[in-house]
Amino acid sequence: MNVPAAGRPGLVLAICCASIVVVVMDISIVTVALPSIRHDLGASVSGLQWTVDAYTLVLAAFLVLAGSAADRFGRKRVFRCGLALFGLGSLLCSLAPGIGWLIAARALQAAGGTMLNPVAMAIVATTFPAPAERARAIGVFGSMSGLALALGPILGGALVDGFGWRAVFWVNVPIIAAALVATTLFVPESRAPRARRFDPVGQLLVLLVLGSVVSALIESHRLGWTSPWILGLLALAGLGVLGILRHEPRRTDPLLELRLFRSVSFSAAIVMALFALCGFGAFLFVTTQYLQDVRGMTPLTAGLCLLPVGVLVLVLSPRTGRFVGTRGPRWPLVVAGVALAAGGAVSAWLGPATPLPAVLATFLLFGVFLGTVNPPITNTAVSGMPGSMAGVAASLASSGRQTGTTLGVALAGTGAGHGVWWLVAGLGAGLVVLALLSTGRRAAATADRAAALFDELSLPRPTG
Repeated sequence: MNVPAAGRPGLVLAICCASIVVVVMDISIVTVALPSIRHDLGASVSGLQWTVDAYTLVLAAFLVLAGSAADRFGRKRVFRCGLALFGLGSLLCSLAPGIGWLIAARALQAAGGTMLNPVAMAIVATTFPAPAERARAIGVFGSMSGLALALGPILGGALVDGFGWRAVFWVNVPIIAAALVATTLFVPESRAPRARRFDPVGQLLVLLVLGSVVSALIESHRLGWTSPWILGLLALAGLGVLGILRHEPRRTDPLLELRLFRSVSFSAAIVMALFALCGFGAFLFVTTQYLQDVRGMTPLTAGLCLLPVGVLVLVLSPRTGRFVGTRGPRWPLVVAGVALAAGGAVSAWLGPATPLPAVLATFLLFGVFLGTVNPPITNTAVSGMPGSMAGVAASLASSGRQTGTTLGVALAGTGAGHGVWWLVAGLGAGLVVLALLSTGRRAAATADRAAALFDELSLPRPTG
């Protein structure tokens, strides 16, 4: 028998927070295990990249679809299915006999993860109907994402050092089992008043574009940019983009609501999400290997070196959320961009003999960046959007973050020498420019005009 959520809202919030912690932490926790995976399974650099990107690519491609499925079939039902798939994928990752098996299990793990992140947010929103309580609950829930991403390498280092790389996967299994039981007992079922229709063609086109671009980036390191295979993948991605531009406007409920991109604020938020997590994904991929392979640290020591990042995220994220709520997203975004640009530029000068205090001071810049970037991006994405589209806008922003992480890892393996760090610095500079462009009066006016497009009284929706 289910216990009504009204009597256990705190427990429901804790269950949802646990789900997002394991899903997001599995993006970063595996990075500290990559050197051990390479030695144990004989993996190449591209194999290591796919170990991370198979996970983030599936998350990026299917987040919106999972949210729509939950609205239609029931959030609790889809959430439980996601927990089961994520637990099974984690178990298979821990048992993988080779790099190919590990990559496939990571994709299965991520398929479950897509059913947890957006669905958990919807469950939180329905569990706390009062606006003030809902805002506080969403703030707690949202802060878990950045914290999990930053603390993943620390926990991963401890597990790899003590039990081997497989431990970073099997540690999920008891957590997921407990969450599955608690969800069955305490989380109420809910559905959206009107579920969006599925868009299978749009979903395939999105997967085609993301998969082709990521494959080209990863495999270009081995095959070269002039390889017919790489050129074919890029051409396929271009055809996919053209297909999206032609197909999606004809849909009643498109997977990608292209009219949202008429808002400068929304468009900039998606690009900023890409830039931000692309930079941080590259940072994690390169740094954990630098600490272990170049400086000879153990996984635990390497993880502890990233503690400044986690501490700053813990301290800055809630304060940033409150600042954004009272004074807007512009200055937190500027601070985040400057910190990312400075972190990339300084990291380009790190070497085997760089004093450890200087290395840790550099990591502080990335902590400031991650602690200040997520709340204003979400705020910018949904700013001015009508209530009916706020969930779609937030989901697309989340997909932008996952896509950014995927591209960051893919690009990290293609950069020669310190080139990847100058790329990160450039992403930070781009973040500053977009922050200034997307938070002014003209940007707000475009958001208002885009929101008006979804007023059924002023403009009928297309059919098809």
